[in-house]
Amino acid sequence: MSAFGIPNLSDALERDVTEGLVKVEELLASHIKGKYPLVEETSHHLVAAGGKRLRPLLTLLTSHLGNPSNPQIIEAAVVCELTHLATLYHDDVMDEAPLRRGVQSANSRWGNTIAILTGDYLFSKASDLLADLGPEAVRLQARTFERLVIGQIMETQGPDAGQDPLEHYLQVVADKTGSLISTSARFGALLSKAPKEIVETVTQFGEQIGIAFQLVDDVIDIASNSVESGKTPGTDLREGVPTLVTLNVLKSQNPGDRELQSLLRAPIESEEVVQEVLLALRNHPALDESRQQLLQVAQKARLALGPLPICDATGALFSLCDAVIERSN
Repeated sequence: MSAFGIPNLSDALERDVTEGLVKVEELLASHIKGKYPLVEETSHHLVAAGGKRLRPLLTLLTSHLGNPSNPQIIEAAVVCELTHLATLYHDDVMDEAPLRRGVQSANSRWGNTIAILTGDYLFSKASDLLADLGPEAVRLQARTFERLVIGQIMETQGPDAGQDPLEHYLQVVADKTGSLISTSARFGALLSKAPKEIVETVTQFGEQIGIAFQLVDDVIDIASNSVESGKTPGTDLREGVPTLVTLNVLKSQNPGDRELQSLLRAPIESEEVVQEVLLALRNHPALDESRQQLLQVAQKARLALGPLPICDATGALFSLCDAVIERSN
């Protein structure tokens, strides 16, 4: 297992990607420095808290499907991570989240206004890097940001009358999570001058693996007894946020689920009730159903990789699919 959680990487690819991630961290830390101590403190808050760095990792991996020596690849990887971080600051304000990545959220520590402005600051720093990557990269980022915003609006608004809530949720996940992960994969292939068909292939793969990552977090939020997802298990229950597991319960026609369904339709304030609901969900068929749905999405990601040439980078992307599935068990 590699240092970043992907099994069976070749030694050469692991070494190159590890070196690339070091450069990403260096540029990420240096690029958000500014004149104002508070802005620097708040913007470094989530950077220092860590995270999986999945988006930069994908950018680096897909760059090996072309010529990975272009220094703009590191800049693009940082753009993707800055964009992701900025959305986390905004999401935590909207969700009133007290924790993020195991540390106090920025909105909880400094208030909503500072958290929102910090997110805006990170978006501006991402734009500053993008300006050096050319108009195609700027357009890609703009369209990705459009999807991020639309996904958040759709989540806030909820499904339309008569719309399948699960179908609505999966579209929200595609826009809020899949879009940026897809863009991260596309940047690596694009800036490494990989053939057009490879660029399109990894873009499709990125969307599916991005959806799968979110669905894994949904499962872990219910099934885990630890803080594997970077948040306390049951967080979505406390916030009344629909997830794959709870939506599968809500569509149940079993009369025995009525009481549980009633609890899942609103935020659960009582910690005792949260623990009771977690226990019920861990023993509910909806959890296994959700795992099967996750496997189907991961399989779509694997199938999307079919046109890629046989090489170490392609093998790493297949292994990433396996790592996603393993994480959900």
